[in-house]
Amino acid sequence: MSVFVEPSGVTPADVVAVARHDARVELSEAACEAMARSRDIVETIEASGRPVYGVSTGFGALANTSIAPERRAELQHALIRSHAAGVGAPMPREVVRAMMLLRVRSLAMGLSGVRPVLAQGLVDLLNNDITPWVPEHGSLGASGDLAPLAHCALVLLGEGWVQGKDGARMSGADALHGAGLEPLELAAKEGLALINGTDGMLGMLLLAIEDASHLFAMADVTAALAIEAMLGSERPFMPELHAIRPHPGQADSAANIHRLLQDSAIMDSHRHDLAHAVQDAYSMRCAPQVAGAARDTLEFVRTTAARELRSVVDNPVVLADGRVESTGNFHGAPLGFAADFLGIAAAEVGAIAERRVDRLLDVTRSRSLPPFLAPDAGVNSGLMIAQYTAAGIVAENRRLAGPASVDSLPTSGMQEDHVSMGWAAAKKLRTILDNLTSVLAVELLAGVRGIQLRAPLTPSPAGREAVAAVAAFAGEPGPDVFLAPVMEQARGVVAGHALRGAIETSVGPLR
Repeated sequence: MSVFVEPSGVTPADVVAVARHDARVELSEAACEAMARSRDIVETIEASGRPVYGVSTGFGALANTSIAPERRAELQHALIRSHAAGVGAPMPREVVRAMMLLRVRSLAMGLSGVRPVLAQGLVDLLNNDITPWVPEHGSLGASGDLAPLAHCALVLLGEGWVQGKDGARMSGADALHGAGLEPLELAAKEGLALINGTDGMLGMLLLAIEDASHLFAMADVTAALAIEAMLGSERPFMPELHAIRPHPGQADSAANIHRLLQDSAIMDSHRHDLAHAVQDAYSMRCAPQVAGAARDTLEFVRTTAARELRSVVDNPVVLADGRVESTGNFHGAPLGFAADFLGIAAAEVGAIAERRVDRLLDVTRSRSLPPFLAPDAGVNSGLMIAQYTAAGIVAENRRLAGPASVDSLPTSGMQEDHVSMGWAAAKKLRTILDNLTSVLAVELLAGVRGIQLRAPLTPSPAGREAVAAVAAFAGEPGPDVFLAPVMEQARGVVAGHALRGAIETSVGPLR
C-alpha cells in the first residue's frame, strides 16, 4: 500500500495508513514541482538582500536581528538544535509517524519555500521505519508544535535520537547510517519550515477521530447488552421518538440500540409485564441522548480536522506572486478546542456506561440478578471490584476533561504571548479514549454476565455474538477468578473489530 502526497494534501485515511499500518509514502511529481517553484522565490529574495522573517532574520523575539548571508544556513541548523528541547517519555510511534507525514504534506503544498529534498528526507525516514524520539513535553501549540517537530528534523541532520526496534533510544546518526541515508544540509528558511506547524496535534486528533468513531459504536453495543440484561425496554429507542428531537447522532445511536435489542427472548419475557417499570433509569433510557451528543461532537471535530488537512500552517508563507508573508496559521486553537470538546464527550460516554454497570451489579436495581453478578455471592465478589476500576477511570476522565485550550503561558520574551495548548489537549484526549476502552470493557463483561444469568432465556442475535466472544475467555458465571487478564482480553474485544463485525453480520450495519 502506498500513499501519494500531492500539493492538495492527504486524507485522514492516508494518515492512519502511514501511522498505524506502515504504508509506503511517495511524493508526486506535482508536489516536487510546487516545492521547486516556491524555492526559486526564496532564493531570489535572499539574493536581493531584503529582510524577510526566517530567511534573513532571527526567530521569535529575535525577529529584528539581521543575519549575514554567510551565516543563514548556520541559523537554520542552530534553530533545529535549540528547539529540540523536549523532555519526558517518547511519544508513541504512530503519533510520530503521523506528524512526519503531515509535515511532508505541508511542505508539498508549495508555500514553504523549501527544496523537494527536504520533504523527501522525511519520506525516507518513514519508508525506512526510522522513528525520531519525540519527548512528550515541549509543545505549547503555537507556533505550532515546535519542539516535537524539531526532534524529528534533527534526525534529518544526522543528530538527535530515534526509537530503536526494541523501544530503546539510539542516535539519529546511527539510524541514518544503518538505512544508507545521508544527513541533510539546510538552506535558508528550511529549518523554520520543518518545525512551524500544527502537525503533531493534528496527527493525534486524526488518530483519535478514528478511535472515537469505533468506540462510540461499541458504546451502543455495550449499552444494548446492559439494557437487555437488566430487562430494560426498547420502546425509548423507537425512531419516531427521536425524529421529534432531530439531533443526527441521537437518532443514529437510538437506531443502533433498537436494532441490537430485537429478536430477544429475554426482551419478550417482560414486554407485557404490568409490574415492569414504566420508565427505565436515565442511564438506560437516555443512552442515545448522551452517546448521540458525543457523535455530533465527533462530526464537528471531523470537520475541523478536514479543514486543517487542507490548510497551510507554515510561517512565513511564500505566495505564488513572490510575496513572503507572516501568518498566524500555526496557532492551534481550532485543534485544541476540537480535542477538548471530543475529550469531554468521550468522558461522558464512559460516565453513563459506568452507571449502567453499577445498576447491573446492584441487587436492589438489577431486576433479580444476583449481587455483583456472582451466583454464589458472599464467598464470591463477582464483578464488584471491576466496577471500582470503572469508577476510578471515570473519575480520572473527568479530571482530564478539563480543557487545556483555555490555558496559556506567554513565551519568547512576550512575542508569543498567547498559545493554544493544543498539543496537551490532543495528548490527554488519547488518554481519555484509552480509558473509555477500559470502561466499555467492564460494561461488556457485566452485560454478558447478566445475559448469561438470564438463561434459559435466549438473548438477541447481537447478545449471542457478544456472549460467544466473551465466554471464549471468561467462561460462564461461577466462582471468582483472577479478573485482570479477563479485563485485558475484554479491552481487546472492545478495541478490535471482530465482535462488531460479527454483530453487523447478524443484525446489519451499525450507524
